[in-house]
Amino acid sequence: MRHFLAAAILAAMTTAAHAQISDDVVRIGVLTDLSSWGRDNSGPGSVEAAKMAVEEFGPTVLGKPIEIISADHQMKTDVGVQIVRGWFDNNKVDAVVDIPNSGIAIAVHNMVRERNKIALLSGPGASSLTDELCSPNTVHFTYDTYALSKVTASAVIAEGGKSWYFITADYAFGQQLEKDATRFINEMGGKVLGGVKHPTNTADFSSFALQAQSSKADVVAFANAGQDTDNSIKQSGEFGLVQGGQKLVGLLMFDTDVHAIGLNAAQGTYMTTASYWNMDDKTRAWSKKFFARTNVMPTMIQTGVYGSVLHYLKAIKAAGTDDPKAVMAKMRELPIEDTFVHGGKLREDGRVIRDMYLAKVKKPSESKEPWDYLDIIKTVKGEDAYRPVSESKCPLLKK
Repeated sequence: MRHFLAAAILAAMTTAAHAQISDDVVRIGVLTDLSSWGRDNSGPGSVEAAKMAVEEFGPTVLGKPIEIISADHQMKTDVGVQIVRGWFDNNKVDAVVDIPNSGIAIAVHNMVRERNKIALLSGPGASSLTDELCSPNTVHFTYDTYALSKVTASAVIAEGGKSWYFITADYAFGQQLEKDATRFINEMGGKVLGGVKHPTNTADFSSFALQAQSSKADVVAFANAGQDTDNSIKQSGEFGLVQGGQKLVGLLMFDTDVHAIGLNAAQGTYMTTASYWNMDDKTRAWSKKFFARTNVMPTMIQTGVYGSVLHYLKAIKAAGTDDPKAVMAKMRELPIEDTFVHGGKLREDGRVIRDMYLAKVKKPSESKEPWDYLDIIKTVKGEDAYRPVSESKCPLLKK
């Protein structure tokens, strides 16, 4: 009996010695847009999604509390960097989550590498984050411009949309999205006739819509996000682009965009998404809980915040520590399983390989209930949607 007790005590002491949590708390900072044009697609919903992940996991990890804090980067890079610097210097934040806006995300991604912290990115889309800019400290969890462009362009060109015109947001994400889409359009035998760039948070898209209309392109593609997407698609509809025979394509669209635009204006639009609330019983149950807290159904950014936080906490538990190197190793080792991701895998370059879904916005007559907006046309396996290792410029994949 004494030998058994001694062995048990030794095992407990060994576990305690390895279960190391810095500052006795796991603190996660949700850096998001609470006041600008990306608020509806991330914002308060991202904060709630992070909290839901903690509630699902449990209030503690390795016996230590988990704390969620949040801040508004206002879609300004200098503001976002200042917040994260303060979090690291004064608030002892271990991981930064979400970060809609690729320009801000790239700046924070570089800071995280320098400070040996972890970035769990759900909001930004620039595929360069896991290509030439890749870092061992970053997880790009939800989507990127490569996958959005490849999946959507393939479908539209197959339906006869050969010539394209771009209306693009003039910042890192929009530029990358147009670049990636142009590549796939050319590879599939299509042609880009032209395009125009606009500043973010633009209210009047009339001149851009008229330029797109006069191009006579088969497809008008919107390489923007948030309210810019809503306004540009609405106003293009008002100028009769669809009635004139042009297809409208939202290269980055969310359920909330369709809700804001309305099915009359958005019907028939193709989009690619990493999740949808109405996929199965489990996604519906989770999404209804989310709706009760936010009064909207979740976007893929918000479900990605939930999934990335949950996977991070599972990795800390498995590693027995919150040391970033050990946790990142476990995040790569463990399969990613949550309500919306099954059999996902974190690659060495930081890219999460997960299924993506080609969707088409329903006609008003096809919608059976509130937020019943999308038909899932096709499931695209992660290895077919994302940049293959053979094309990558990331040195972490060359080892």
